[in-house]
Amino acid sequence: MLALAVLLIVVMTLFAVHLGVLIGQEILKPPKWLIPKQGLLEILGYFLLVLIGVELLETLKLYGKKDVIHVRVVLEVALIAMARKVIIEEPDAVPSLTPFRNCGADSCFRYCVFFSSARRNEKQDMESCNAQTGHKRCCCQQRSSAR
Repeated sequence: MLALAVLLIVVMTLFAVHLGVLIGQEILKPPKWLIPKQGLLEILGYFLLVLIGVELLETLKLYGKKDVIHVRVVLEVALIAMARKVIIEEPDAVPSLTPFRNCGADSCFRYCVFFSSARRNEKQDMESCNAQTGHKRCCCQQRSSAR
């Protein structure tokens, strides 16, 4: 596990260095200080790759601490990867149904994140209520079941 984290850090460092070099090259090309659209898309693609690496490192760190895979973090990485794919994709170079497929997958990821966060908030509310009252069943649950 530690070796995997170290390798991921090395790869992220190389990506960050490459991103810095890429930004420097794009800025110094004529016309100076103006980056063309294709250069911006390439820079943004590498930036999002670094961000995906950071999120993967966070996933490894959480897995190492609790030995549990957190679904929310994995879904966030998937959303970032999907956003990267949508952003750097050239509209003229893809088949006509690809944007609809990407939109459907993105919507599925967003619903999963929403429902996982709603479930997590519900559990946290119940745990805090149980801690305050000292009862096994939350008083809020008893009131809602009486209605």
